[in-house]
Amino acid sequence: MKKQKKTNVMRILDKAGIPYKTKSYDFDLDDLSGVHAAEELGFNPDMVFKTIVTKGNKTGPVVFCLPSNKTLDMKIAASVSGNKSIEMIHLKDLRTLTGYERGGCSPIGMKKDFPTYFDESVSKHNEISVSAGHRGQQILICPNSLIKFINAKIYKITLD
Repeated sequence: MKKQKKTNVMRILDKAGIPYKTKSYDFDLDDLSGVHAAEELGFNPDMVFKTIVTKGNKTGPVVFCLPSNKTLDMKIAASVSGNKSIEMIHLKDLRTLTGYERGGCSPIGMKKDFPTYFDESVSKHNEISVSAGHRGQQILICPNSLIKFINAKIYKITLD
């Protein structure tokens, strides 16, 4: 059995003493979605949270985490983050800004601490899955521990 390589996300959580589990899956460069990750891992897509990085017109970068099968409500997201409008970060800028590539972006361990918001549905779960910082790797973690650790806020940020 191949030993799983520790990611920066895992090292950060280890150092903070926050428990987590890891899961690996075969990713598809044509489908780097959280829904694909959920299918590969046999998880409900509601508990696999994708990380979306945006830029607010007033605040600059803002991070949103929401269930992989949901869509970010841009108007609500702008409002809760103190912006009049937000736009998605261009893919070419994602790695430079966060240190992560598309399909492996985690709310933990970005180059800087950006304001981070989780969808309110996170409160329904005892455990959620987020990227471990590399494509094909996820961590399972208690949402309350994660939200407290990264100082995130909880709002309804998805379209119905």
